[in-house]
Amino acid sequence: VNKSVSTQGPFSSGWGWGFHSYNMIFISTVCKFPLTHLLIYVCYSNLPAKPAEEAQKHRQQYEEMVAQAKKRELKDAQKRKKQLEDRCKLEESIGTAAQTWNQEILPNWSTMCTSRRVRDLWWQGIPPSVRGKVWSLAVGNELNITHELYNICLARAKEKWKTTPAPTTETETEDAGSSDRESSLELIKLDISRTFPQLCIFQQGGPYHDVLHSILGAYTCYRPDVGYVQGMSFIAAVLILNLDTADAFIAFANLLNKPCQMAFFRVDHSLMLTYFAAFEVFFEENLPKLFAHFKKNNLTPDIYLIDWIFTLYSKSLPLDLACRVWDVFCRDGEEFLFRTALGLLRLYQDVLTCMDFIHMAQFLTRLPDLIPAEQLFQHIAAVHMTSRNRKWAQVLQALQKDQERGSPVLKR
Repeated sequence: VNKSVSTQGPFSSGWGWGFHSYNMIFISTVCKFPLTHLLIYVCYSNLPAKPAEEAQKHRQQYEEMVAQAKKRELKDAQKRKKQLEDRCKLEESIGTAAQTWNQEILPNWSTMCTSRRVRDLWWQGIPPSVRGKVWSLAVGNELNITHELYNICLARAKEKWKTTPAPTTETETEDAGSSDRESSLELIKLDISRTFPQLCIFQQGGPYHDVLHSILGAYTCYRPDVGYVQGMSFIAAVLILNLDTADAFIAFANLLNKPCQMAFFRVDHSLMLTYFAAFEVFFEENLPKLFAHFKKNNLTPDIYLIDWIFTLYSKSLPLDLACRVWDVFCRDGEEFLFRTALGLLRLYQDVLTCMDFIHMAQFLTRLPDLIPAEQLFQHIAAVHMTSRNRKWAQVLQALQKDQERGSPVLKR
């Protein structure tokens, strides 16, 4: 078709405005270009003149489109400015907090770690630059593991890898691990590929693959009675991101030596039931309606708690949020793991009360990708960890005694 471009305005005779307006809207929407930058018109000299009424209508449509585009651009610019301001404030607060931790708290750790001021700073989240150091100090090293011991365990693991034939199937790997705890060295290779796959740093060829492999392998030789259990790779990976290799191993071994973690990783069924029963005491105390709804639908804590506890939330929550949970967990111990669980249930109780068993189980075993950190911590703070004037440790101890006496409550 022979076309010529005219110097007339877009509302004069012979302009194919209707066709081009749709194209401009499409380009602006799909390509995200500002509409005001795309108002280019082509005049077809062989088209008849527009009626005045239609030209006026098109002029009005055009002006409305330009006004909407400018309004949208202004709104987007304000949003970007707000995001930039918030980011600058966050970076400034993190820098100030890091300076406080480095210059005031860490040099005087033994005298300041339990102060109200430090506890408040702790709750707000430890700056990433000092997080590993604080975690190491808070977790401690009751096992007295040295860097030399780590190297010895790693050497044993490497020897074991040389002498253990690689399994051909996943089933064979799991069977080998069950018959010989140290053979779970091979299960590690399989599980590493499933550790934070979205980060692409722990998988084969990634910068932290060998480090993660080494720590998990060394642990199976350090504690052959425990071996490797699925979920450990996530805990080790979080530590690797915050600590040097040997220090990550020391923190890893000491974390897993805590009563709650040891109960779960050694699959001590009776003690796990005790922890679940203690959790339900505080669940009913804090969220009676949701607790009754769970009971009505036979949704037991093991369905969602096991994965949360095994990985210390590092698999279930966004990584930055999981690290904030770890911050307070290192301060408060196992109680905070169950308090976090109640905080999550409290955050989503309105959604959960409208669900049946299947949908609740699916929701809790695959939490939303975007969880507002401040809202979650507000809900965690609102959870009261006292029941009939008894704290978590007292409730757990009482239930353990009931377990020893063979209480029917704990035999389910």
